Amino acid sequence: MPLRSRIHIPEQEGVLLTMPAALLDDGEMAVKLVTVFGKNPARGFPLIHAVLLVLDAENGQVLSLMDADVLTAVRTGAGVGVATDLLAPAEANSVAIIGSGKQAVAQLDAVCSVRDIQQAWVYSPNPEHAQSFAEEMSGVGPIPKDVRAVSSSAKALKDADIVCTATTSTTPVISFEHLKTGAHVNAVGSFQTTMQEIDSETIRNALVVVDSRESALLETGDIVTPLKQGLITPEHIHAEIGEIINGAKSGRSSQDQLTFFKSCGVAAQDAVTAAIALKNAERENLGTLANL
Repeated sequence: MPLRSRIHIPEQEGVLLTMPAALLDDGEMAVKLVTVFGKNPARGFPLIHAVLLVLDAENGQVLSLMDADVLTAVRTGAGVGVATDLLAPAEANSVAIIGSGKQAVAQLDAVCSVRDIQQAWVYSPNPEHAQSFAEEMSGVGPIPKDVRAVSSSAKALKDADIVCTATTSTTPVISFEHLKTGAHVNAVGSFQTTMQEIDSETIRNALVVVDSRESALLETGDIVTPLKQGLITPEHIHAEIGEIINGAKSGRSSQDQLTFFKSCGVAAQDAVTAAIALKNAERENLGTLANL
């Protein structure tokens, strides 16, 4: 699983990302293509377009073409759910969601699946989006009926045991001074060094866990910025989430500890998620067959 490759299209504020992965022991191989074009929302187009090709690990044949927008949200939400389960306070019952897109939906669902969440606050720079998100998500599945839109990120963070950010912001949407003592923070939005959702002071004061050290040190402004500022060193990353899952590293050490999980998104998760989706589709006779 190499780092994702990038082709920038500056005049469109765009980037093309290519993310291949092969899990040879499991016979799973896939590649995801993603475009993120900053000018799209003003044109009435989605910010992100993504497709995923599932390939046969024995002969290279194309097995399936999937909508990777949905798959990405599902696998990212699942990763956040695992991190929250391992790192958040056991008695956590409130969450702040910064952002109101598809990723925000997946984050809220995941957190509410692993903790008994009673209260959720959502903030978006677009108040109408935040209000629609709150109304549509209230009471869905494990999500509490009390989901409220608030007018600032500070208000969302003030009493939140768990915080999730899912934005494309280039400047921090989270300030350390606004976080509750002992909070757990999940950040999934920043996938380039020019993007930063979390302020450097939060990173400096947190137990930092990532999905991939290599990716975090090279691809996200949430980590790269405090590194450049001299506030942290690479060793400040305590663990990859897999190291905590398999018992090689510890998680939260006290109730007052600030914990932080950074997901840049790894292609191996896409390959695994796609393989599950394909098996389910074949079993349920779903999808459209095509000759290539």
